[in-house]
Amino acid sequence: MDPQRQLLSAKDIFVHFPVKAAGLGGRPRRVSAVNGVSFEVYRGETLGLVGESGCGKTTLGRAIMRIGHGMVSGRIDFDGREISSLGNSAFRPLRKEMQMIFQDPFGSLNPRLTVGQMLGEVLAVHRIAKGEAARKRILELLDTVGLNREYANRYPHEFSGGQRQRLGIARALAVNPKFIICDEPVSALDVSIQSQIINLLKDLQRDFGLTYLFIAHDLSVVEYISDRVAVMYLGKIVEIAPAEDLYSNPKHPYTQALLSAIPVPEPDGSRERILLKGDLPGPMNVPPGCGFHPRCPVAMPECSRKEPCLLPQGGNGDHQVSCLLYERCEDAVACCSV
Repeated sequence: MDPQRQLLSAKDIFVHFPVKAAGLGGRPRRVSAVNGVSFEVYRGETLGLVGESGCGKTTLGRAIMRIGHGMVSGRIDFDGREISSLGNSAFRPLRKEMQMIFQDPFGSLNPRLTVGQMLGEVLAVHRIAKGEAARKRILELLDTVGLNREYANRYPHEFSGGQRQRLGIARALAVNPKFIICDEPVSALDVSIQSQIINLLKDLQRDFGLTYLFIAHDLSVVEYISDRVAVMYLGKIVEIAPAEDLYSNPKHPYTQALLSAIPVPEPDGSRERILLKGDLPGPMNVPPGCGFHPRCPVAMPECSRKEPCLLPQGGNGDHQVSCLLYERCEDAVACCSV
């Protein structure tokens, strides 16, 4: 795609968390939650980010938003501006353009504030509106997310899970952002409510020209809402492609295993299930070479020695895979070090 269409670009993002030494003579260690992730998000699209629990999806989203206490390195560009080196005071104005919807709709809301106070606080902090103008804006936001205007005087505990998530969406919309990170926004909701929230997000994207990074582990939801999909494993992106291409022609063995677990919505339908060996390794014990090789059903001897690159496959290069089965460069280690 045209680089001018890029809204967000992440290059070689690493996120590490320090771990206390065990015992008096132990050496300090660190957990590598995200290991050299690079991707782009284009204006007006939804990039889905999927993978098993613990693969680093949420950590990556929080690193972009500067939420958390991990040590982050790499380069992040937003709307043509490098933002990874900005100080906290310089980054604060960007929060009007970049927002986040959290997985837990109740835990992300202040239980001591009414809906009106919560949204009014957002408008006041970012100097968007106050007084009568703020009250009008709050009512407009409730209308936008499909909630009754009378709810402005209620507290979070008085709402259902779906209604709370709508409030979280309203809070993100209050500052008129360009980019929203949706961190598993429907995983805590009933299936019937999930569809309502997903359709609401799609409608808002159409009406306001929003761009989403949609983090989830439900592959069916990701397929429905995403334009492109990136698959993470053990802190790395192992495959990224247009949604239709990835679901119809998955190339990485891990992606193939994930998609084989999706239920077939036909009484007589079936899909050959690919069962992976063992459990996801811990982030403190990442295997050498390809991190997936201990569980991979088609692993080769060199997979334990070489680290594959994320390389384009096919004519237009929009389907990228990190697997030695598709390796096109002569030296994978040299390629990845460029």
